[in-house]
Amino acid sequence: MKTAVVIVAAGKGLRLGGPVPKQYRRIGGEMVLTRTLRAFLAAPIAGPIAVAIHPDAHDLYQESVSDLNADARIFPVNGGAERSDSVRLALEALAPHMPDRVLIHDAARPFVSSAALKAIATCPDGALLAERVVDALWREAEPEGSPCADHPVPRAGLWRAQTPQAFPFADILAAHREAANHDGPPALDDAEIFRRAGHTVRLLPGEPGNFKITTEPDLERAEKIVAAAQTGRASASGRVGGGGGGPAPQPDQALDAERTGTMETRVGQGFDVHRFTDGDAVWLCGVRVPHSHRLEGHSDADVGLHALADALYGALAEGDIGTHFPPSDPQWRGAESHIFLRHAADLVRQRGGRIVNTDLTLLCEAPKILPHAPAMRARLSEIMQIDATRISIKATTMERMGFVGREEGMGCIAVASVELPVA
Repeated sequence: MKTAVVIVAAGKGLRLGGPVPKQYRRIGGEMVLTRTLRAFLAAPIAGPIAVAIHPDAHDLYQESVSDLNADARIFPVNGGAERSDSVRLALEALAPHMPDRVLIHDAARPFVSSAALKAIATCPDGALLAERVVDALWREAEPEGSPCADHPVPRAGLWRAQTPQAFPFADILAAHREAANHDGPPALDDAEIFRRAGHTVRLLPGEPGNFKITTEPDLERAEKIVAAAQTGRASASGRVGGGGGGPAPQPDQALDAERTGTMETRVGQGFDVHRFTDGDAVWLCGVRVPHSHRLEGHSDADVGLHALADALYGALAEGDIGTHFPPSDPQWRGAESHIFLRHAADLVRQRGGRIVNTDLTLLCEAPKILPHAPAMRARLSEIMQIDATRISIKATTMERMGFVGREEGMGCIAVASVELPVA
């Protein structure tokens, strides 16, 4: 599948202020736009990259790409009066390349991770990265010009949008063309334009580090991230206090550096068992595996997903599946277990953390696990939104001992490590 990219860099950065738009400000000696482009060039995305720029900013744009070895995939497009105009013009410029999908990204988000890009690039539908709103929300009142709290806004079901947003190319181009020919209130983003055209947009968990540089404190934060990464790189190469030479720190490295000294590693374990009953397949780690029996349980009885969800809850000290999805509640009868695991993974991100790695051992005499392990790792990667290289799946028999050895049921032992901000 050929995936193209639109980088939206046509704004003037008025909220940040200053004579230079924010996408051309420097962090660690390198322009914000340059760092954003590096993140996409390092990702497994082979298609062209159209950068929508202000017509007056061609010199700044050329300077931003001068250190990228003139990568032939990147080319500028003059933007329009509004963001939606800039995106539409960039999409039109990409049309001759005939991509299957397109990622649309803000130039001022230079720290998007390779894992996030991989996750959204492989989603077959319209999708956007977003974070659940976990803080209290208040509508403001302005007595005598000073904002005050007016009334709270319920945060249940609310997400804070990020970019990139991903779409089937032909559909988003058609949606933008249609939007340009109709009057009405401006759309918040490309996802809204896509939805107005009758399409579905999936929400994929974003990352706290994928923030948008909008204010001076954002720029200062970005500067600290890059400075910490440069210091760490110099120390690793024996040049403590020195620096210079080598490529600029990449987003993942920079964000790892930001975590240094402020994050702690937690480990949780989970264990689950289910008995066999009549059936023709079992659900294991989100994959349907043909078998002479199925597993019996309140939900779909996926011992792998249950054990792994409990391991994540344990690392967070957040109880277990039963705490969040009580078996006494009839709405969870027969539920697909990916709901539980995704909830646990979302909790990690809501706490400002990340899943470092997971390790599962399935306990069974049959069926054979090894032939299905790649599909299981891929499914777990999709559910938790982490790279499959951070997921291990093993299996062992019980040497014909105990209920597993007698093939009366199956079990799973899971371990998960997470990084969380120090309380």
